Amino acid sequence: MKNKKIAIVSNGYAWFPCEPGPNRFFYIANLFVNAGYDVEVITVDFQHFQKKARDTKKILSENYPFKITFVKTPPYNKNIDFKRIRSNQTVAKNIASYLTKSQTKYDAVYCSIPSNRVAARVSEYCRQNGIPFIVDIEDLWPEAMSMVLPKNPLTSLFLRPLKKDAETAYKNASGAIGTSEDYTARAVKNNYRSIPMKTVYVGCDLDVFDEGVRTYSGEIEKPENEYWVTYAGSLGKSYDILTLIDAAGRLEKEGHADIKIKILGTGPRADEFKNHAKEIGCGNVEFLGYTAYPKMAAYLHKSDAAINSFVKGAPQSIVNKVGDYLSSGRPMINTLENPVFCDLVTKKDFGINVPAEDAKALAEGILLLKNNPELSKKYSVNARITAEREFDRKTAYQAIVDMADLLIQDNSERK
Repeated sequence: MKNKKIAIVSNGYAWFPCEPGPNRFFYIANLFVNAGYDVEVITVDFQHFQKKARDTKKILSENYPFKITFVKTPPYNKNIDFKRIRSNQTVAKNIASYLTKSQTKYDAVYCSIPSNRVAARVSEYCRQNGIPFIVDIEDLWPEAMSMVLPKNPLTSLFLRPLKKDAETAYKNASGAIGTSEDYTARAVKNNYRSIPMKTVYVGCDLDVFDEGVRTYSGEIEKPENEYWVTYAGSLGKSYDILTLIDAAGRLEKEGHADIKIKILGTGPRADEFKNHAKEIGCGNVEFLGYTAYPKMAAYLHKSDAAINSFVKGAPQSIVNKVGDYLSSGRPMINTLENPVFCDLVTKKDFGINVPAEDAKALAEGILLLKNNPELSKKYSVNARITAEREFDRKTAYQAIVDMADLLIQDNSERK
């Protein structure tokens, strides 16, 4: 689609290579550029993961092949609180104002949800101006919040505007991309109509992952007599590192000191997790802190198993780290209860599902893989095959461009 203009709007997910955080929207922006689009990325000047102002000058100095517009954002300190909601409301107002005043005539707009308010305001702008609006569903608000917040009238009042904004965005959507099947289905759950819809897993770039393995594997020394189970990701509220530590302690006391737990990442509960390991006297857990993506890939590849560890009732579905785990070609231990992902683990046969917050079951799952090398080998092969077929962005993400092409063509024919 030569000379077509597309705006990619995201206040919570558009991070660049020089920043911590997922690079999915950066990849999407480049994908549209390579398809011949004139691309503008509209995002915020606040770093969600670090909760501080972004280095916008550094980002702009990189001369990426697309325009970048930063919108002023009031800061906030927590992932879920009124201050963040108010910040999102201000961002939505600022983005809507920018779009209204802009002289650019977009042929399509691609927008992430959350934030619900941003998606709602952008969808209204598109509806009023006859522009195809593609909603990219990264998470389910308010559904995810309702699972972690207390059940009381104040919570209901807090969540009501989020639900209203979500319905507005989905009602106005010309097409929907979801990062898991249940996310995709949400676009038409309460207002069914026939629109293009596609599930595109977050995934990863296999070439980049494999290059990290080649570059850094030599720096990681793994004794032959050790069995590594590795977690890579955030150390936050939804992630059940406490049970992982308890399982490690149980294994150590039972004489399996050769089993080592490697934890890559940081987050608000990092100190709590480290203190818990000290309190129970667990010596087979190592916290490696924030690890740059290429080296993280090498750690996963060096490991014997990867663990997707979540607390009971965690609202997530198919999360960012799944693509990396699968790319490593290592069997996966999963404690996330989401039925869509549990079914994927079973159907693709790349690992085992273990009950959440059950240290005994988790320890038994680790031993099952360690003591059954042929089973682990089967899971490993299937994990890599699944990564190559369904999680490699080079092929899977083409569906996003195809949808934009289709909607722009249909919109042009109607005018």
